[in-house]
Amino acid sequence: MAGFKLTYATMYNPPEELHTHFDNSIAKLKANLGKEYSMIINGKDVFADEKFEDRTPIDTSMVLAVMQKGNEKHAAQAMAAARKAFPSWSHTPWQERIRLLRKVSELLDDRLTEMGAVMSMEVGKNRMESMGDVAETADLIRYSCQMMEENDGFVKAMGKDPLPNHDVTNISVLRPYGVWLVVSPFNFPFALTGGPAGAALAAGNTVVLKPASDTPFIVHMLASAFRDAGLPDGVVNFVTGPGRTLGSALVNSPEVDGVTFTGSYDVGMKMFRDFANGRYVRPMVLELGGKNPTIVTKDANLEDAAQGIVRSAFGLQGQKCSAGSRVYIQEDVYDALVPKLKELTEKLSIGDPTERKVFLGPVINKSSYEDFQNFNSELMKSGKLLTGGHILTRGDLAKGYYCEPTLYTDLPYSHRLWKHEMFVPITTIGKFKTLEEAMAMANDVDYGLTAGIYGSESDAEYFFDKIEAGVTYANRPQGSTTGAWPGFQPFGGWKGSGSSGKNGGGLHYVQLYMHEQIRTMVRPK
Repeated sequence: MAGFKLTYATMYNPPEELHTHFDNSIAKLKANLGKEYSMIINGKDVFADEKFEDRTPIDTSMVLAVMQKGNEKHAAQAMAAARKAFPSWSHTPWQERIRLLRKVSELLDDRLTEMGAVMSMEVGKNRMESMGDVAETADLIRYSCQMMEENDGFVKAMGKDPLPNHDVTNISVLRPYGVWLVVSPFNFPFALTGGPAGAALAAGNTVVLKPASDTPFIVHMLASAFRDAGLPDGVVNFVTGPGRTLGSALVNSPEVDGVTFTGSYDVGMKMFRDFANGRYVRPMVLELGGKNPTIVTKDANLEDAAQGIVRSAFGLQGQKCSAGSRVYIQEDVYDALVPKLKELTEKLSIGDPTERKVFLGPVINKSSYEDFQNFNSELMKSGKLLTGGHILTRGDLAKGYYCEPTLYTDLPYSHRLWKHEMFVPITTIGKFKTLEEAMAMANDVDYGLTAGIYGSESDAEYFFDKIEAGVTYANRPQGSTTGAWPGFQPFGGWKGSGSSGKNGGGLHYVQLYMHEQIRTMVRPK
């Protein structure tokens, strides 16, 4: 695969060799389903008295893996291991830390299709997005390493005090906080675990990883890669179990010095408030979803717009915080674009996401399956169903959680679902007269994650200046609101979408995992 770099922008035309390797990996995985996997605490495999079955949303009768149902005891063990490992790891030269982390990235590269196969079956992502998640994680870790190198470990000389007869040096040093907890979601279980963990580790923190209950298997593979790369015992710890018990014990532990959480607005805000009850203020990096707009003006290339909108609306079944969930089309081109959106949506292939031809797999679980049905019942009362709207129960699809990609038009702008994140494959379409009107509607939500526009260069410049979002795209056929990549489009949100104002995979992210110390030394001349 020489010369090919997998990203979310290039995944639509990969070399044939990549598909061959993926098919082989799927065959091996299906021949070894149902095995038991441990937690990893202090470098050791740890098993709980209680277990739970990890089933695929492709076919809910199929058990992918048996995982550990960790509890408060395991939370305490993981925190203690991370605390014990912190002094040594934090004083390991940063050059050695990034050497080990680059080795992790190399292992992810080597295991791309193996990990992508598990991702596809556990999450329901199509094969290219699954491998993209793994490849992105490797690059996220590399980018944190690169930032440490480019900033020479974040040790910087400051100004000299003008004291007569004395030589005064002032040095700014960024130092790690301590034990960092990473609580990750189901939809990007690699990138949104490995990206924050890589930054925290590069900075010198030790970490505890807690994946979503729907996706523990694939995060076990990530934790194993950290261990296999030679990171010392206790530096990376991996625990699995319910959020209400294990998760709460982790967040409420006095050993936690910082948290990165990616998930829903409601859960994240509760965690933020609970975390504030500690003895002092501690950092919390939150990414809390989006309600992402796409604007199409009369000067847009409609073919590019249609393709980009459909890809962003229905990639991963709309279960992305960056999904293009609302579309505003200028009335001059509305009647021309809407049929194109309908046609492209109806051409999307739906089925087992491990198969090469499939674009849409199942939604993640029964709750999302029911959400899809309930949202459609609500939307049909107020809007016009353009296409989709139904669950799919024909043949093998009846074994999983399959939903049609769905578009609605003529929904009053006063309707709550213009502003509520649905996280299923449903997108609403409206029209506008002026760009100013469209921008006002685009910004009139609590979220501010991603946004896109199709139009003239002057339209785009106006959009970039006025939009309230952290990741913005103009005239991008690969995705109107999705497809960010570390080092190219750092990913993070404004307003209710993010807490830090700094984007993952960007110039300012790894610094979130360190606090500043000023060192002043006075010497007589």
